[in-house]
Amino acid sequence: MQRVTNCILINNNHILLLKKPRRGWYAIPGGKMEQGESIKGSVIREFWEETDLRLKNPELASVFTFTVYNDIALVQEWMMFTFVCREFSGELTDYCNEGELEWIPFEEIGNIPMAEGDRKIFHHVLSSDELLYGSFVYTENYDLIEYHLDQ
Repeated sequence: MQRVTNCILINNNHILLLKKPRRGWYAIPGGKMEQGESIKGSVIREFWEETDLRLKNPELASVFTFTVYNDIALVQEWMMFTFVCREFSGELTDYCNEGELEWIPFEEIGNIPMAEGDRKIFHHVLSSDELLYGSFVYTENYDLIEYHLDQ
């Protein structure tokens, strides 16, 4: 099972997101954990690699499992650790090889294209400080089949 970390960086009622070129969907900056790496160390490294920004005091906000199915066959499975952070240093890079980085106002988060599970993550993070656990099941085209959230 692949392990992934990402971070919702909040600044002046905006969230830094990454618009992925393949689907045109917005995603939370982050990526795959390296072998032996701590979860917090991974999110700091991955975020910096994509944005040139150094997170200060990121806090774990949610832990999820994701499964992707082709009909009944399991195609992919991963675990995602999402952090929230409000402090950072550095200057945002002008170029990210993963896509376009954009500061999105809170009020636009519900209207931009993204995976449906991500909408549920944002709703929780922007309305609660509780740690959220859950699971999401998607088709290969990333249509959300079902999900379970547990605080």
